Amino acid sequence: MTATVRTGKPRWDRRRALVHLPFSVVMLLVAVAALRIWQYHWRQGAALIGGALLVAAVLRAALPDEQAGLLTIRSRFVDVLSYAGFGLLILFVALTITGGPLG
Repeated sequence: MTATVRTGKPRWDRRRALVHLPFSVVMLLVAVAALRIWQYHWRQGAALIGGALLVAAVLRAALPDEQAGLLTIRSRFVDVLSYAGFGLLILFVALTITGGPLG
């Protein structure tokens, strides 16, 4: 149930809104990456996406489950391992591919 004021309207709770801040930070990084990819700087964009996943791994490892918000999918160990693994893989691919039409 949500807390209500005497008028019957739901009250805005700062703590409930701050739960989504870690996910918002990660999504902001992904949005910047998408902008860089759209501007034909695909390596920078891919590296930013890898970095965003690494930030997600650090946030998931550092924050308790109640504060991690939408970064919580499975157990902490699986989430951190998945975020860090995919982030490192994307960074590796973005930094090692040479040549090609997008070079």
